[in-house]
Amino acid sequence: MSDNKAKGTNKSANKRDLIVSRVFDAPVEQVWKAWTDPKQVMQWWGPDGFTSPSAKIDFRENGISLVCMRAPKECGGQDMYSTWAYSKIVPMQSIEYIHNLADQDGRKADSVTLGLPPDFPQDQRNLVSFKAAGDNKTEMTVTEYDWTVGQMLALAEIGLNQCLDKMEASFTRA
Repeated sequence: MSDNKAKGTNKSANKRDLIVSRVFDAPVEQVWKAWTDPKQVMQWWGPDGFTSPSAKIDFRENGISLVCMRAPKECGGQDMYSTWAYSKIVPMQSIEYIHNLADQDGRKADSVTLGLPPDFPQDQRNLVSFKAAGDNKTEMTVTEYDWTVGQMLALAEIGLNQCLDKMEASFTRA
């Protein structure tokens, strides 16, 4: 069973951080591996109905991972890529990275060119923190900084929660 909390902090009238916390029935090492092992990432990356056919993980400070999310056929079936450029890694405690949309070769892509709204952030700082919560449980908090308040933020919150639901389900299969 997970404990699910979502909250945001006010930065200005039109900017907000997206913060989602979960408590997983899994030890920190297992939750950490969900972010660092390509096979694990492919089990949860993408909201409901989406799959992740590839994840090239270069998990080190200054490394860049390239993850693919595939839309379901009824939504066009296209592949969408993201890069995670790691700026700081504290093993079993935190991962800081910059998220960008990308092409299949990992080159930064513009959201509008990809058919997304212009308020989709570029160079978005992310922080994932991990904390043991007793009895082989882990509290994980994902913070996505400086979202423009609007439709993309609402969709991002739904999508992040769906990804974390898939991550939780992957722990019960392990």
